[in-house]
Amino acid sequence: LTLDNYTALVVLAHDPKLDDAALIEAIASDAFYIGCLGSNTNHEKRLQRLKLAGCAEEKLVKIHAPIGLDIGAKTPLEIALSIMSEIILKFRKNV
Repeated sequence: LTLDNYTALVVLAHDPKLDDAALIEAIASDAFYIGCLGSNTNHEKRLQRLKLAGCAEEKLVKIHAPIGLDIGAKTPLEIALSIMSEIILKFRKNV
């Protein structure tokens, strides 16, 4: 699988063994969007793990977390809409 400048990657397994491995690959790629579901607290812990794994701090800023535009989403459908809205916004800014 090639992650190119048309790739948006969202990790949401809530399992560092799965999420962190995907993120390490993603931040080294040309993916235009990398997002993670979870709280700000969980994201800080994630960043610390990725730094310990050898990820450069300047690459970690590529990760959007928590994902989604802040539209006050509550339901799964609304959350999905907020995530896709953020992805579209980021894509349109890159083309």
